Amino acid sequence: MLRELLEGLAEVVPGQCAVCHAWPAQPVCGACAARFAQPRPRCQRCALPLAAAAAACGRCLRQTPPIDACYAAVSYEYPWSALIAQFKFNGHAGWARTFATLMRSAPWVEPALDRADLVLPMPLSAQRLAERGFNQALLLGRSLAPAKIVPDLLLRVRHSAPQASLDRKDRLANVKGAFAIDPARITRLGDAHVVLVDDVMTSGASLFTAAQVLRQGGAAHVTALVLARTDGPH
Repeated sequence: MLRELLEGLAEVVPGQCAVCHAWPAQPVCGACAARFAQPRPRCQRCALPLAAAAAACGRCLRQTPPIDACYAAVSYEYPWSALIAQFKFNGHAGWARTFATLMRSAPWVEPALDRADLVLPMPLSAQRLAERGFNQALLLGRSLAPAKIVPDLLLRVRHSAPQASLDRKDRLANVKGAFAIDPARITRLGDAHVVLVDDVMTSGASLFTAAQVLRQGGAAHVTALVLARTDGPH
């Protein structure tokens, strides 16, 4: 509780920028946000960076993913990759508000949140939740849309191995059958516009699998919002 309180105060009390160490500054100063979080052309279906403005990347043109839109605030690179690691693995839960502000600043995110009926965090398995102590996607979702967040509608029903060392095909197999809808809440999905929230998107295997489950449950439209997207194909 003390660490959460101190991190909450860091959001409003000037301190050092975590990137350039300027003082006084918020967790990421305005100059670093402007330098490292510039919008760039991305595929509208999977948020993969594109060389020029286009509606979709080649992969999404060949095989349409089960999400209708996907928006990412930044690329998964310096300085964000290190800051996200601190957030997820070192218990820095207070970073959720800073990252949510970054996400809200990305093109099309505010309209997507306004249209959403439900905002759902990507769920963690019980084992992963015990290891980390919190679900980073839930914290982001609460900061993005506290009135629309529904934490227990989309469930993680099967623990799976970490995705980092797997290729795209194995990632999809790894998360097959990992998600389900809470039967007591499934009626909320009927014709709903759903926003799925996660911190990092690599291949999209987890998000796409979760989106398929939501569509089978009755969701009419699924948008993914992620903090960071890896740049290369996976």
